[in-house]
Amino acid sequence: MNTLINIVNFAPRELIDARFDGAQTSILVAVVTGTLFIYLFTKVINKFPGQGLPEIFGSALPKLLASPLIFVYAVLWYMAGALILLSFVDITLRFISPDTGPYAVLFGFLAVVCLCSRIDSLSLLYGLEVTLGITLPLILYTTVKAVINPDFSWDAVLQVMTHSLHAPDLNSLAAATFTFSGYINMAIFNRVFHGLKLKHMWILSLEGFLVLAITFFVPIGYHGTIGIERHVYTWFTTADSIRIEAFLIERMLYIFYFAYITLSLVSAIIQWHVGKELFLSLLPSAGKKPGKKLRQEIAILVLFAAGTVILMRLDQYELNMLGVFLLHIRWYGELMMIGLLFWCYWIVRRRRA
Repeated sequence: MNTLINIVNFAPRELIDARFDGAQTSILVAVVTGTLFIYLFTKVINKFPGQGLPEIFGSALPKLLASPLIFVYAVLWYMAGALILLSFVDITLRFISPDTGPYAVLFGFLAVVCLCSRIDSLSLLYGLEVTLGITLPLILYTTVKAVINPDFSWDAVLQVMTHSLHAPDLNSLAAATFTFSGYINMAIFNRVFHGLKLKHMWILSLEGFLVLAITFFVPIGYHGTIGIERHVYTWFTTADSIRIEAFLIERMLYIFYFAYITLSLVSAIIQWHVGKELFLSLLPSAGKKPGKKLRQEIAILVLFAAGTVILMRLDQYELNMLGVFLLHIRWYGELMMIGLLFWCYWIVRRRRA
């Protein structure tokens, strides 16, 4: 899901901005580092079967250190979900329903995300599986249709490839590694896994590379090496350029929007579910009082929704800058989390010895 979401989030804009200054090498470096992060994280999280980040930190770190760390990570997860929602409010108003009020769209999204964020982790994973089964064929169809379209300019792609020997760009690298960041949600979802084994890592590397290459090159092939600068949501303008000859819906945009609004809402649900669980771990335990836990969840999700409504005041430029900042913080935060988990494992192992 995270790999597919990468097509419409802030990552394509950052890669395309650096198309002459290192985006291609950034993609290659991101594939290597992203795969390495997945391997290291999976390796160490397997040492704590059935435990989430709060349980791991709580068992190995002092409370004065564990609580601030969990709070910071919870805020990051909340911000990730909020930015996804705000981006799709803007996309909906631009491409689908420009006459609808922005807050009406946002409150509709918030209602779905807040209600579904309370679902237990295992049920969310089943829902994600069903969602991918519905949306993946639509995305594959859109991608194939885009590449084989006679309006696709391979000359523009080849021209950009002549700039592929530049050194990696830091913004592009942070954006490209986001493709591989889905594993980090195991910080909570590891509670429902026991003895997770990750096999055939090369498939993840190949998948990530192909998605990044398609994300980067296809919009350039449609809009040109210079014309692509004029577009903010490059893949939605690309989908709007594709016509379906023999179907009830002639514009590819509507199929593409349906697939990605579904994925984006599920992604925001998962981000806020993880953030909610991290915040709950900082509050007094509800024990055998389901009513108390319900009130805690409602309070957290109300704060999430209120913060998102406040962020609606940001204009497009400020939202993009916040997104780029979050891409950087997320990357460094992942590296720090992997290091902290190895440290926790070393502490727990030393205690057992």
